Amino acid sequence: MLDANLTQQLTTYLANLREPVELVASLGDDAKSQQTRELLEQIAALHGDVSASFDGTDDRKPSFVIRRASDATKWVRFAGIPAGHEFTSLVLALLWAGGHPPKVDADLIEQIRALEGDYNFEMYFSLSCHNCPDVVQALTLMALENPRITATLIEGGAFQDEVEERGVMAVPATFLNGESFYNGKMELAEILAKLDKGSGAKAAEKLSAKDPFEVLIVGGGPAGASSAIYTARKGFRTGIAAERFGGQLHDTLGIENLPGTPYTEGPKLAGQLETHVGEYEIDLMNLATANKLVPAKEKGGLHRLELGNGATLSSRSLIISTGARWRNLGVPGEAEYRNKGVAYCPHCDGPLFKGKRIAVIGGGNSGVEAAIDLAKIVGHVTLVEFDSKLRADEVLQAKLRSLGNVEIITSGQTTEITGDGSRVDGMVVKDRNSGDERSIELAGVFVQIGLVPNTEWLKDSGLELSKHGEIVIDEEGRTNLPGVFAAGDVTTVPYKQIVVAMGEGSKAGLSAFDYLIRNEPAEEIAQAA
Repeated sequence: MLDANLTQQLTTYLANLREPVELVASLGDDAKSQQTRELLEQIAALHGDVSASFDGTDDRKPSFVIRRASDATKWVRFAGIPAGHEFTSLVLALLWAGGHPPKVDADLIEQIRALEGDYNFEMYFSLSCHNCPDVVQALTLMALENPRITATLIEGGAFQDEVEERGVMAVPATFLNGESFYNGKMELAEILAKLDKGSGAKAAEKLSAKDPFEVLIVGGGPAGASSAIYTARKGFRTGIAAERFGGQLHDTLGIENLPGTPYTEGPKLAGQLETHVGEYEIDLMNLATANKLVPAKEKGGLHRLELGNGATLSSRSLIISTGARWRNLGVPGEAEYRNKGVAYCPHCDGPLFKGKRIAVIGGGNSGVEAAIDLAKIVGHVTLVEFDSKLRADEVLQAKLRSLGNVEIITSGQTTEITGDGSRVDGMVVKDRNSGDERSIELAGVFVQIGLVPNTEWLKDSGLELSKHGEIVIDEEGRTNLPGVFAAGDVTTVPYKQIVVAMGEGSKAGLSAFDYLIRNEPAEEIAQAA
């Protein structure tokens, strides 16, 4: 199960164990159970403080518990084999169970330990899902820090009957005490906020107490991270208020067009950016959703940013880099069946549709790449493009057309997504030339039709927006408001690419620097100082 490279890595990690760890497996007679036994025996052989037994009695087979030998009340269970993107989750579970301290804010650890009540989490993941590890690791940490919390982490591909029975059609899918808790990626702080109702007010109070920044970046994608690095290196007090640091990178798998980096993956790049930001005195405020911008009353004054939790931050200059999100079709059935067959992440949710018929909406690079990837997993793919021809790169189109289980529909308008009340069962496509409508039986629909800028919160701010809702900027990243700059996918700059966003973010940072050195603080700031 473990090759030489993984064996060496795991041996190095296990050297950090501070106390014994027990692995207790519940196995059947199937091949997956045999693989699980081999994996656990290999792990146990790598360190004297790790033991493996195979006398577990859990109904899910194969599954295994990881627990601290000195306290069997704290445990986490993996059902299936946590390989692929979840191998890191397995390593962290071993380390945390063995007493190695997690790299998590101490306040969050205390919040976990202080939770009262019994919480039994079950969470479904797929091995190709790059959003799942964050949820897996958050629940693992909670279960290992609080004996009243349990976490069973289930690889959906190994338990497809269970997935069908519970109607899981998108991952990560989390259940609490038998009821649906949340579908989608969640950070540890978000989970705790849903459980601890008083945490939001505490967080808002803590944020509002912060002194004014010289540069405040709103958004933590490639543009925002680049801006922050540049302004921090200039010696300015810099903060990042991000709903989710890394932004769209978390929803991007293969990246092959970043110069100097032949191949990487979005979540990995997001982690590298966070590490780089951490090299400077940058105040990173995650889970901070921008709600309203109140521009400074005079040049050199303080701009105020109101957050969704009620907190208020202020700064002499702002760089807005809130990025964009997947565009919705806006047809009947789309909202009703979201996460019930309507999906936006083929890498995350594709394995749940193994052997089934699905559709991909969109003939650009994203749509065609999704169709190619899904064709390896599902039974059949119908790709629908509104235009009269596909818009993807020719090399991608050639690959798509070479696949035997793909149908391509051009000049097709999706008018409805249908279902049986609990899940998708098809869609209706209108031929834009003839006007004829066609019903197609499907188990899932993957929407890949472009992006929408995240600027709704700016509508009454006085900031100039284009007809598409993008922030209008000049060649230096300046907006129509003095001291307010913008960068990345949220702006009018063409070509929404990672490398472009990084360059635009750096430019905006330099422009903010230029603004600050040329404009003295307004009287309100001088008096406060």
